[in-house]
Amino acid sequence: MAHADHTRDPCPWVILNDFGGAFAMGSIGGGIWYGIKGARNAPRGDRIIAGLSSIKARAPVTGGNFGIWGGCFSTFDCAIKGVRQKEDAWNAILSGFHDCCGILLGVFEGVGVLIGRVFAAGPPSMAPCAYFYRLPSKSS
Repeated sequence: MAHADHTRDPCPWVILNDFGGAFAMGSIGGGIWYGIKGARNAPRGDRIIAGLSSIKARAPVTGGNFGIWGGCFSTFDCAIKGVRQKEDAWNAILSGFHDCCGILLGVFEGVGVLIGRVFAAGPPSMAPCAYFYRLPSKSS
């Protein structure tokens, strides 16, 4: 099964860490999205100003929404770790169900476990193929 990740911070601090990371990702992604959207919807001469104005108005909101989602997810994850006394992929799946996106996180964790198993097995061993080792024919 999955091994515990001992490189992460303890549970009270990981919530703040995940909140900050999600806020940063949401702000950057929202900045790109709303910058392009604001520039596309503006008249020709005002595209840069409209793009920057749209970024200032909407990117912090998107970042805040992502941050709240990341913080809630980490809070549920820490609570489930405390109840189950285990660190495995099921914690993320169960906390995702509490945070209304369990199917998506279940798919992510399932694909992660599958990829881990495939690459942990190593390359398959193959027997030499007899086609490449033909004996020379005897001609008289």
